[in-house]
Amino acid sequence: MNNFDFIIIGAGSAGCVLADKLSACGNYQVCLLEAGPKDKHWSIHIPLGVIELMKSKVLNWQFNSAAEVTQNNRKIFNPRGRTLGGSSSINAMLYIRGQKQDYDHWAELGNDGWSFNEVLPYFKNTQHQERGESDLHGVNGPLNVANSYSKPPIHDDFILSAQQAGFPLNDDFNGLEQEGIGYYQVTQINGQRCSAAKAFLTPNLHRSNLTVITDAQVQNILIDDKSKDKVATGVCYKVKGHRYNIFATKEVLLSAGTFNSPQLLMLSGVGPKAELTKHDIPLKHELTGVGQNLQDHPDTVVVTHHKRSDLLAIRPKAAWWLFKQGLKYFPLFSDKRTGILTSAVAESGGFIKSKPNLSRPDLQLHFIPASFDDHGRDLKMLLNYGVSIHTCLLRPKSRGSITLYGKKVSLHPKIMLNMLAHEDDRKDMIQAVKIARSILAQPPLNDNNGNEIFPGNNIQSDEEILDFLKNKANTIYHPVGTCKMGSDDLAVVDNELKVHGIKSLRVIDASIMPTLISGNTNAPTIMIAAKIADSILASYQQG
Repeated sequence: MNNFDFIIIGAGSAGCVLADKLSACGNYQVCLLEAGPKDKHWSIHIPLGVIELMKSKVLNWQFNSAAEVTQNNRKIFNPRGRTLGGSSSINAMLYIRGQKQDYDHWAELGNDGWSFNEVLPYFKNTQHQERGESDLHGVNGPLNVANSYSKPPIHDDFILSAQQAGFPLNDDFNGLEQEGIGYYQVTQINGQRCSAAKAFLTPNLHRSNLTVITDAQVQNILIDDKSKDKVATGVCYKVKGHRYNIFATKEVLLSAGTFNSPQLLMLSGVGPKAELTKHDIPLKHELTGVGQNLQDHPDTVVVTHHKRSDLLAIRPKAAWWLFKQGLKYFPLFSDKRTGILTSAVAESGGFIKSKPNLSRPDLQLHFIPASFDDHGRDLKMLLNYGVSIHTCLLRPKSRGSITLYGKKVSLHPKIMLNMLAHEDDRKDMIQAVKIARSILAQPPLNDNNGNEIFPGNNIQSDEEILDFLKNKANTIYHPVGTCKMGSDDLAVVDNELKVHGIKSLRVIDASIMPTLISGNTNAPTIMIAAKIADSILASYQQG
């Protein structure tokens, strides 16, 4: 079969939602293409497997940025999911919507239909909130949202120390107020990961009108530009070295993510003319904004030695504690999984203001019960008993880009984060380091802290902290914006996520966000797909 009503490129958080909603009525033939394999590996489903997933070359694209001038020419690691569920299958599972003002700002930019009150129903309809239904939370949706089943005591110490440092307690970061410190909720069910694939795709694989093809590397989108109206007609993809063309009678939906969606548009001849000409790619349609406006949350981590042994560490006492904790995942007389294997690693954290006069939080904290460096890939760090506080800037002013290394699909996209290029971002991140230190200096954490590992006790002045940031800062894996929604010169899609100037083609993923939301981006990406799926279905029912 090579004719479908809808072809979806990418089975990530957005693609899984689209596949579910568009195939549910049974009236449309839907094809979902995923470059990676099926989501069968144990590390996907056991939450603590997130540590292993950072190193996987099969389930993780393992992107690295180009040499970043603003970061002493370092190449910054950018993990992205490469399996059914996409990055929702390899992330830390934190369920965060962001702030009301984020979405109201999108609407103020001219994107009708995207204010908070207009998107809230899609957050509610897609989730099953285990705490119950309320004005801000929904039940009976496919995505299970739960309290963490793993809460090592060190997290309570962090929360108490943060309160001692002057930050309020908050038991619901998706409630009326985001500000405060507490435990995150996670996309888990019965102690296992509830990825977008597990929530929206796996239960529906039996549908005869839904075709899912894994290990399918899309080569390009087929675009007919011979007539006055340019139209996306299908997709060329490759499986095991063989090329196939499939055709969409209604629409091609690009949901390959913030890095791959602009790359595929450019490989298909849609993007900045100069970039395509550089790589000898025939221009189908010029859109200067493709790949521009890249944003991510810059992140720094303060790490200190710690005397407790009930931590993630490669040490004898910690190993015995971890063994006993691990047994809780396989209970003999219950079906309830608990213990450290259900851990999202960053169970606690919060949203705070870098300056007290701000109207809303501009920093996010993730607390890690481990001596943590290089995204958890540096095992030597785990030889220490230690704790870490990640602090990221929620609304950075720096902007990066996605371009091409060449016209071969096998080449990774050229990522330029341009992180901390803006002076305000540098100032805010220096303050973020100071705030993390202020929390670590409070009891009860301080009662068991040893010497600081990063930045180090000798790093004190603003200039020294900035130099540390240039050498060690990373992102916290929330890239957005490279196919932004809007009507300005850099906009790629309109408020229905239709690509400007090309019929039957939409981009539906985090790349359409005009600005970053104030928090983790997985839940907003699911919302985006659910909202547009309803819009697509309504448009064809009317027709």
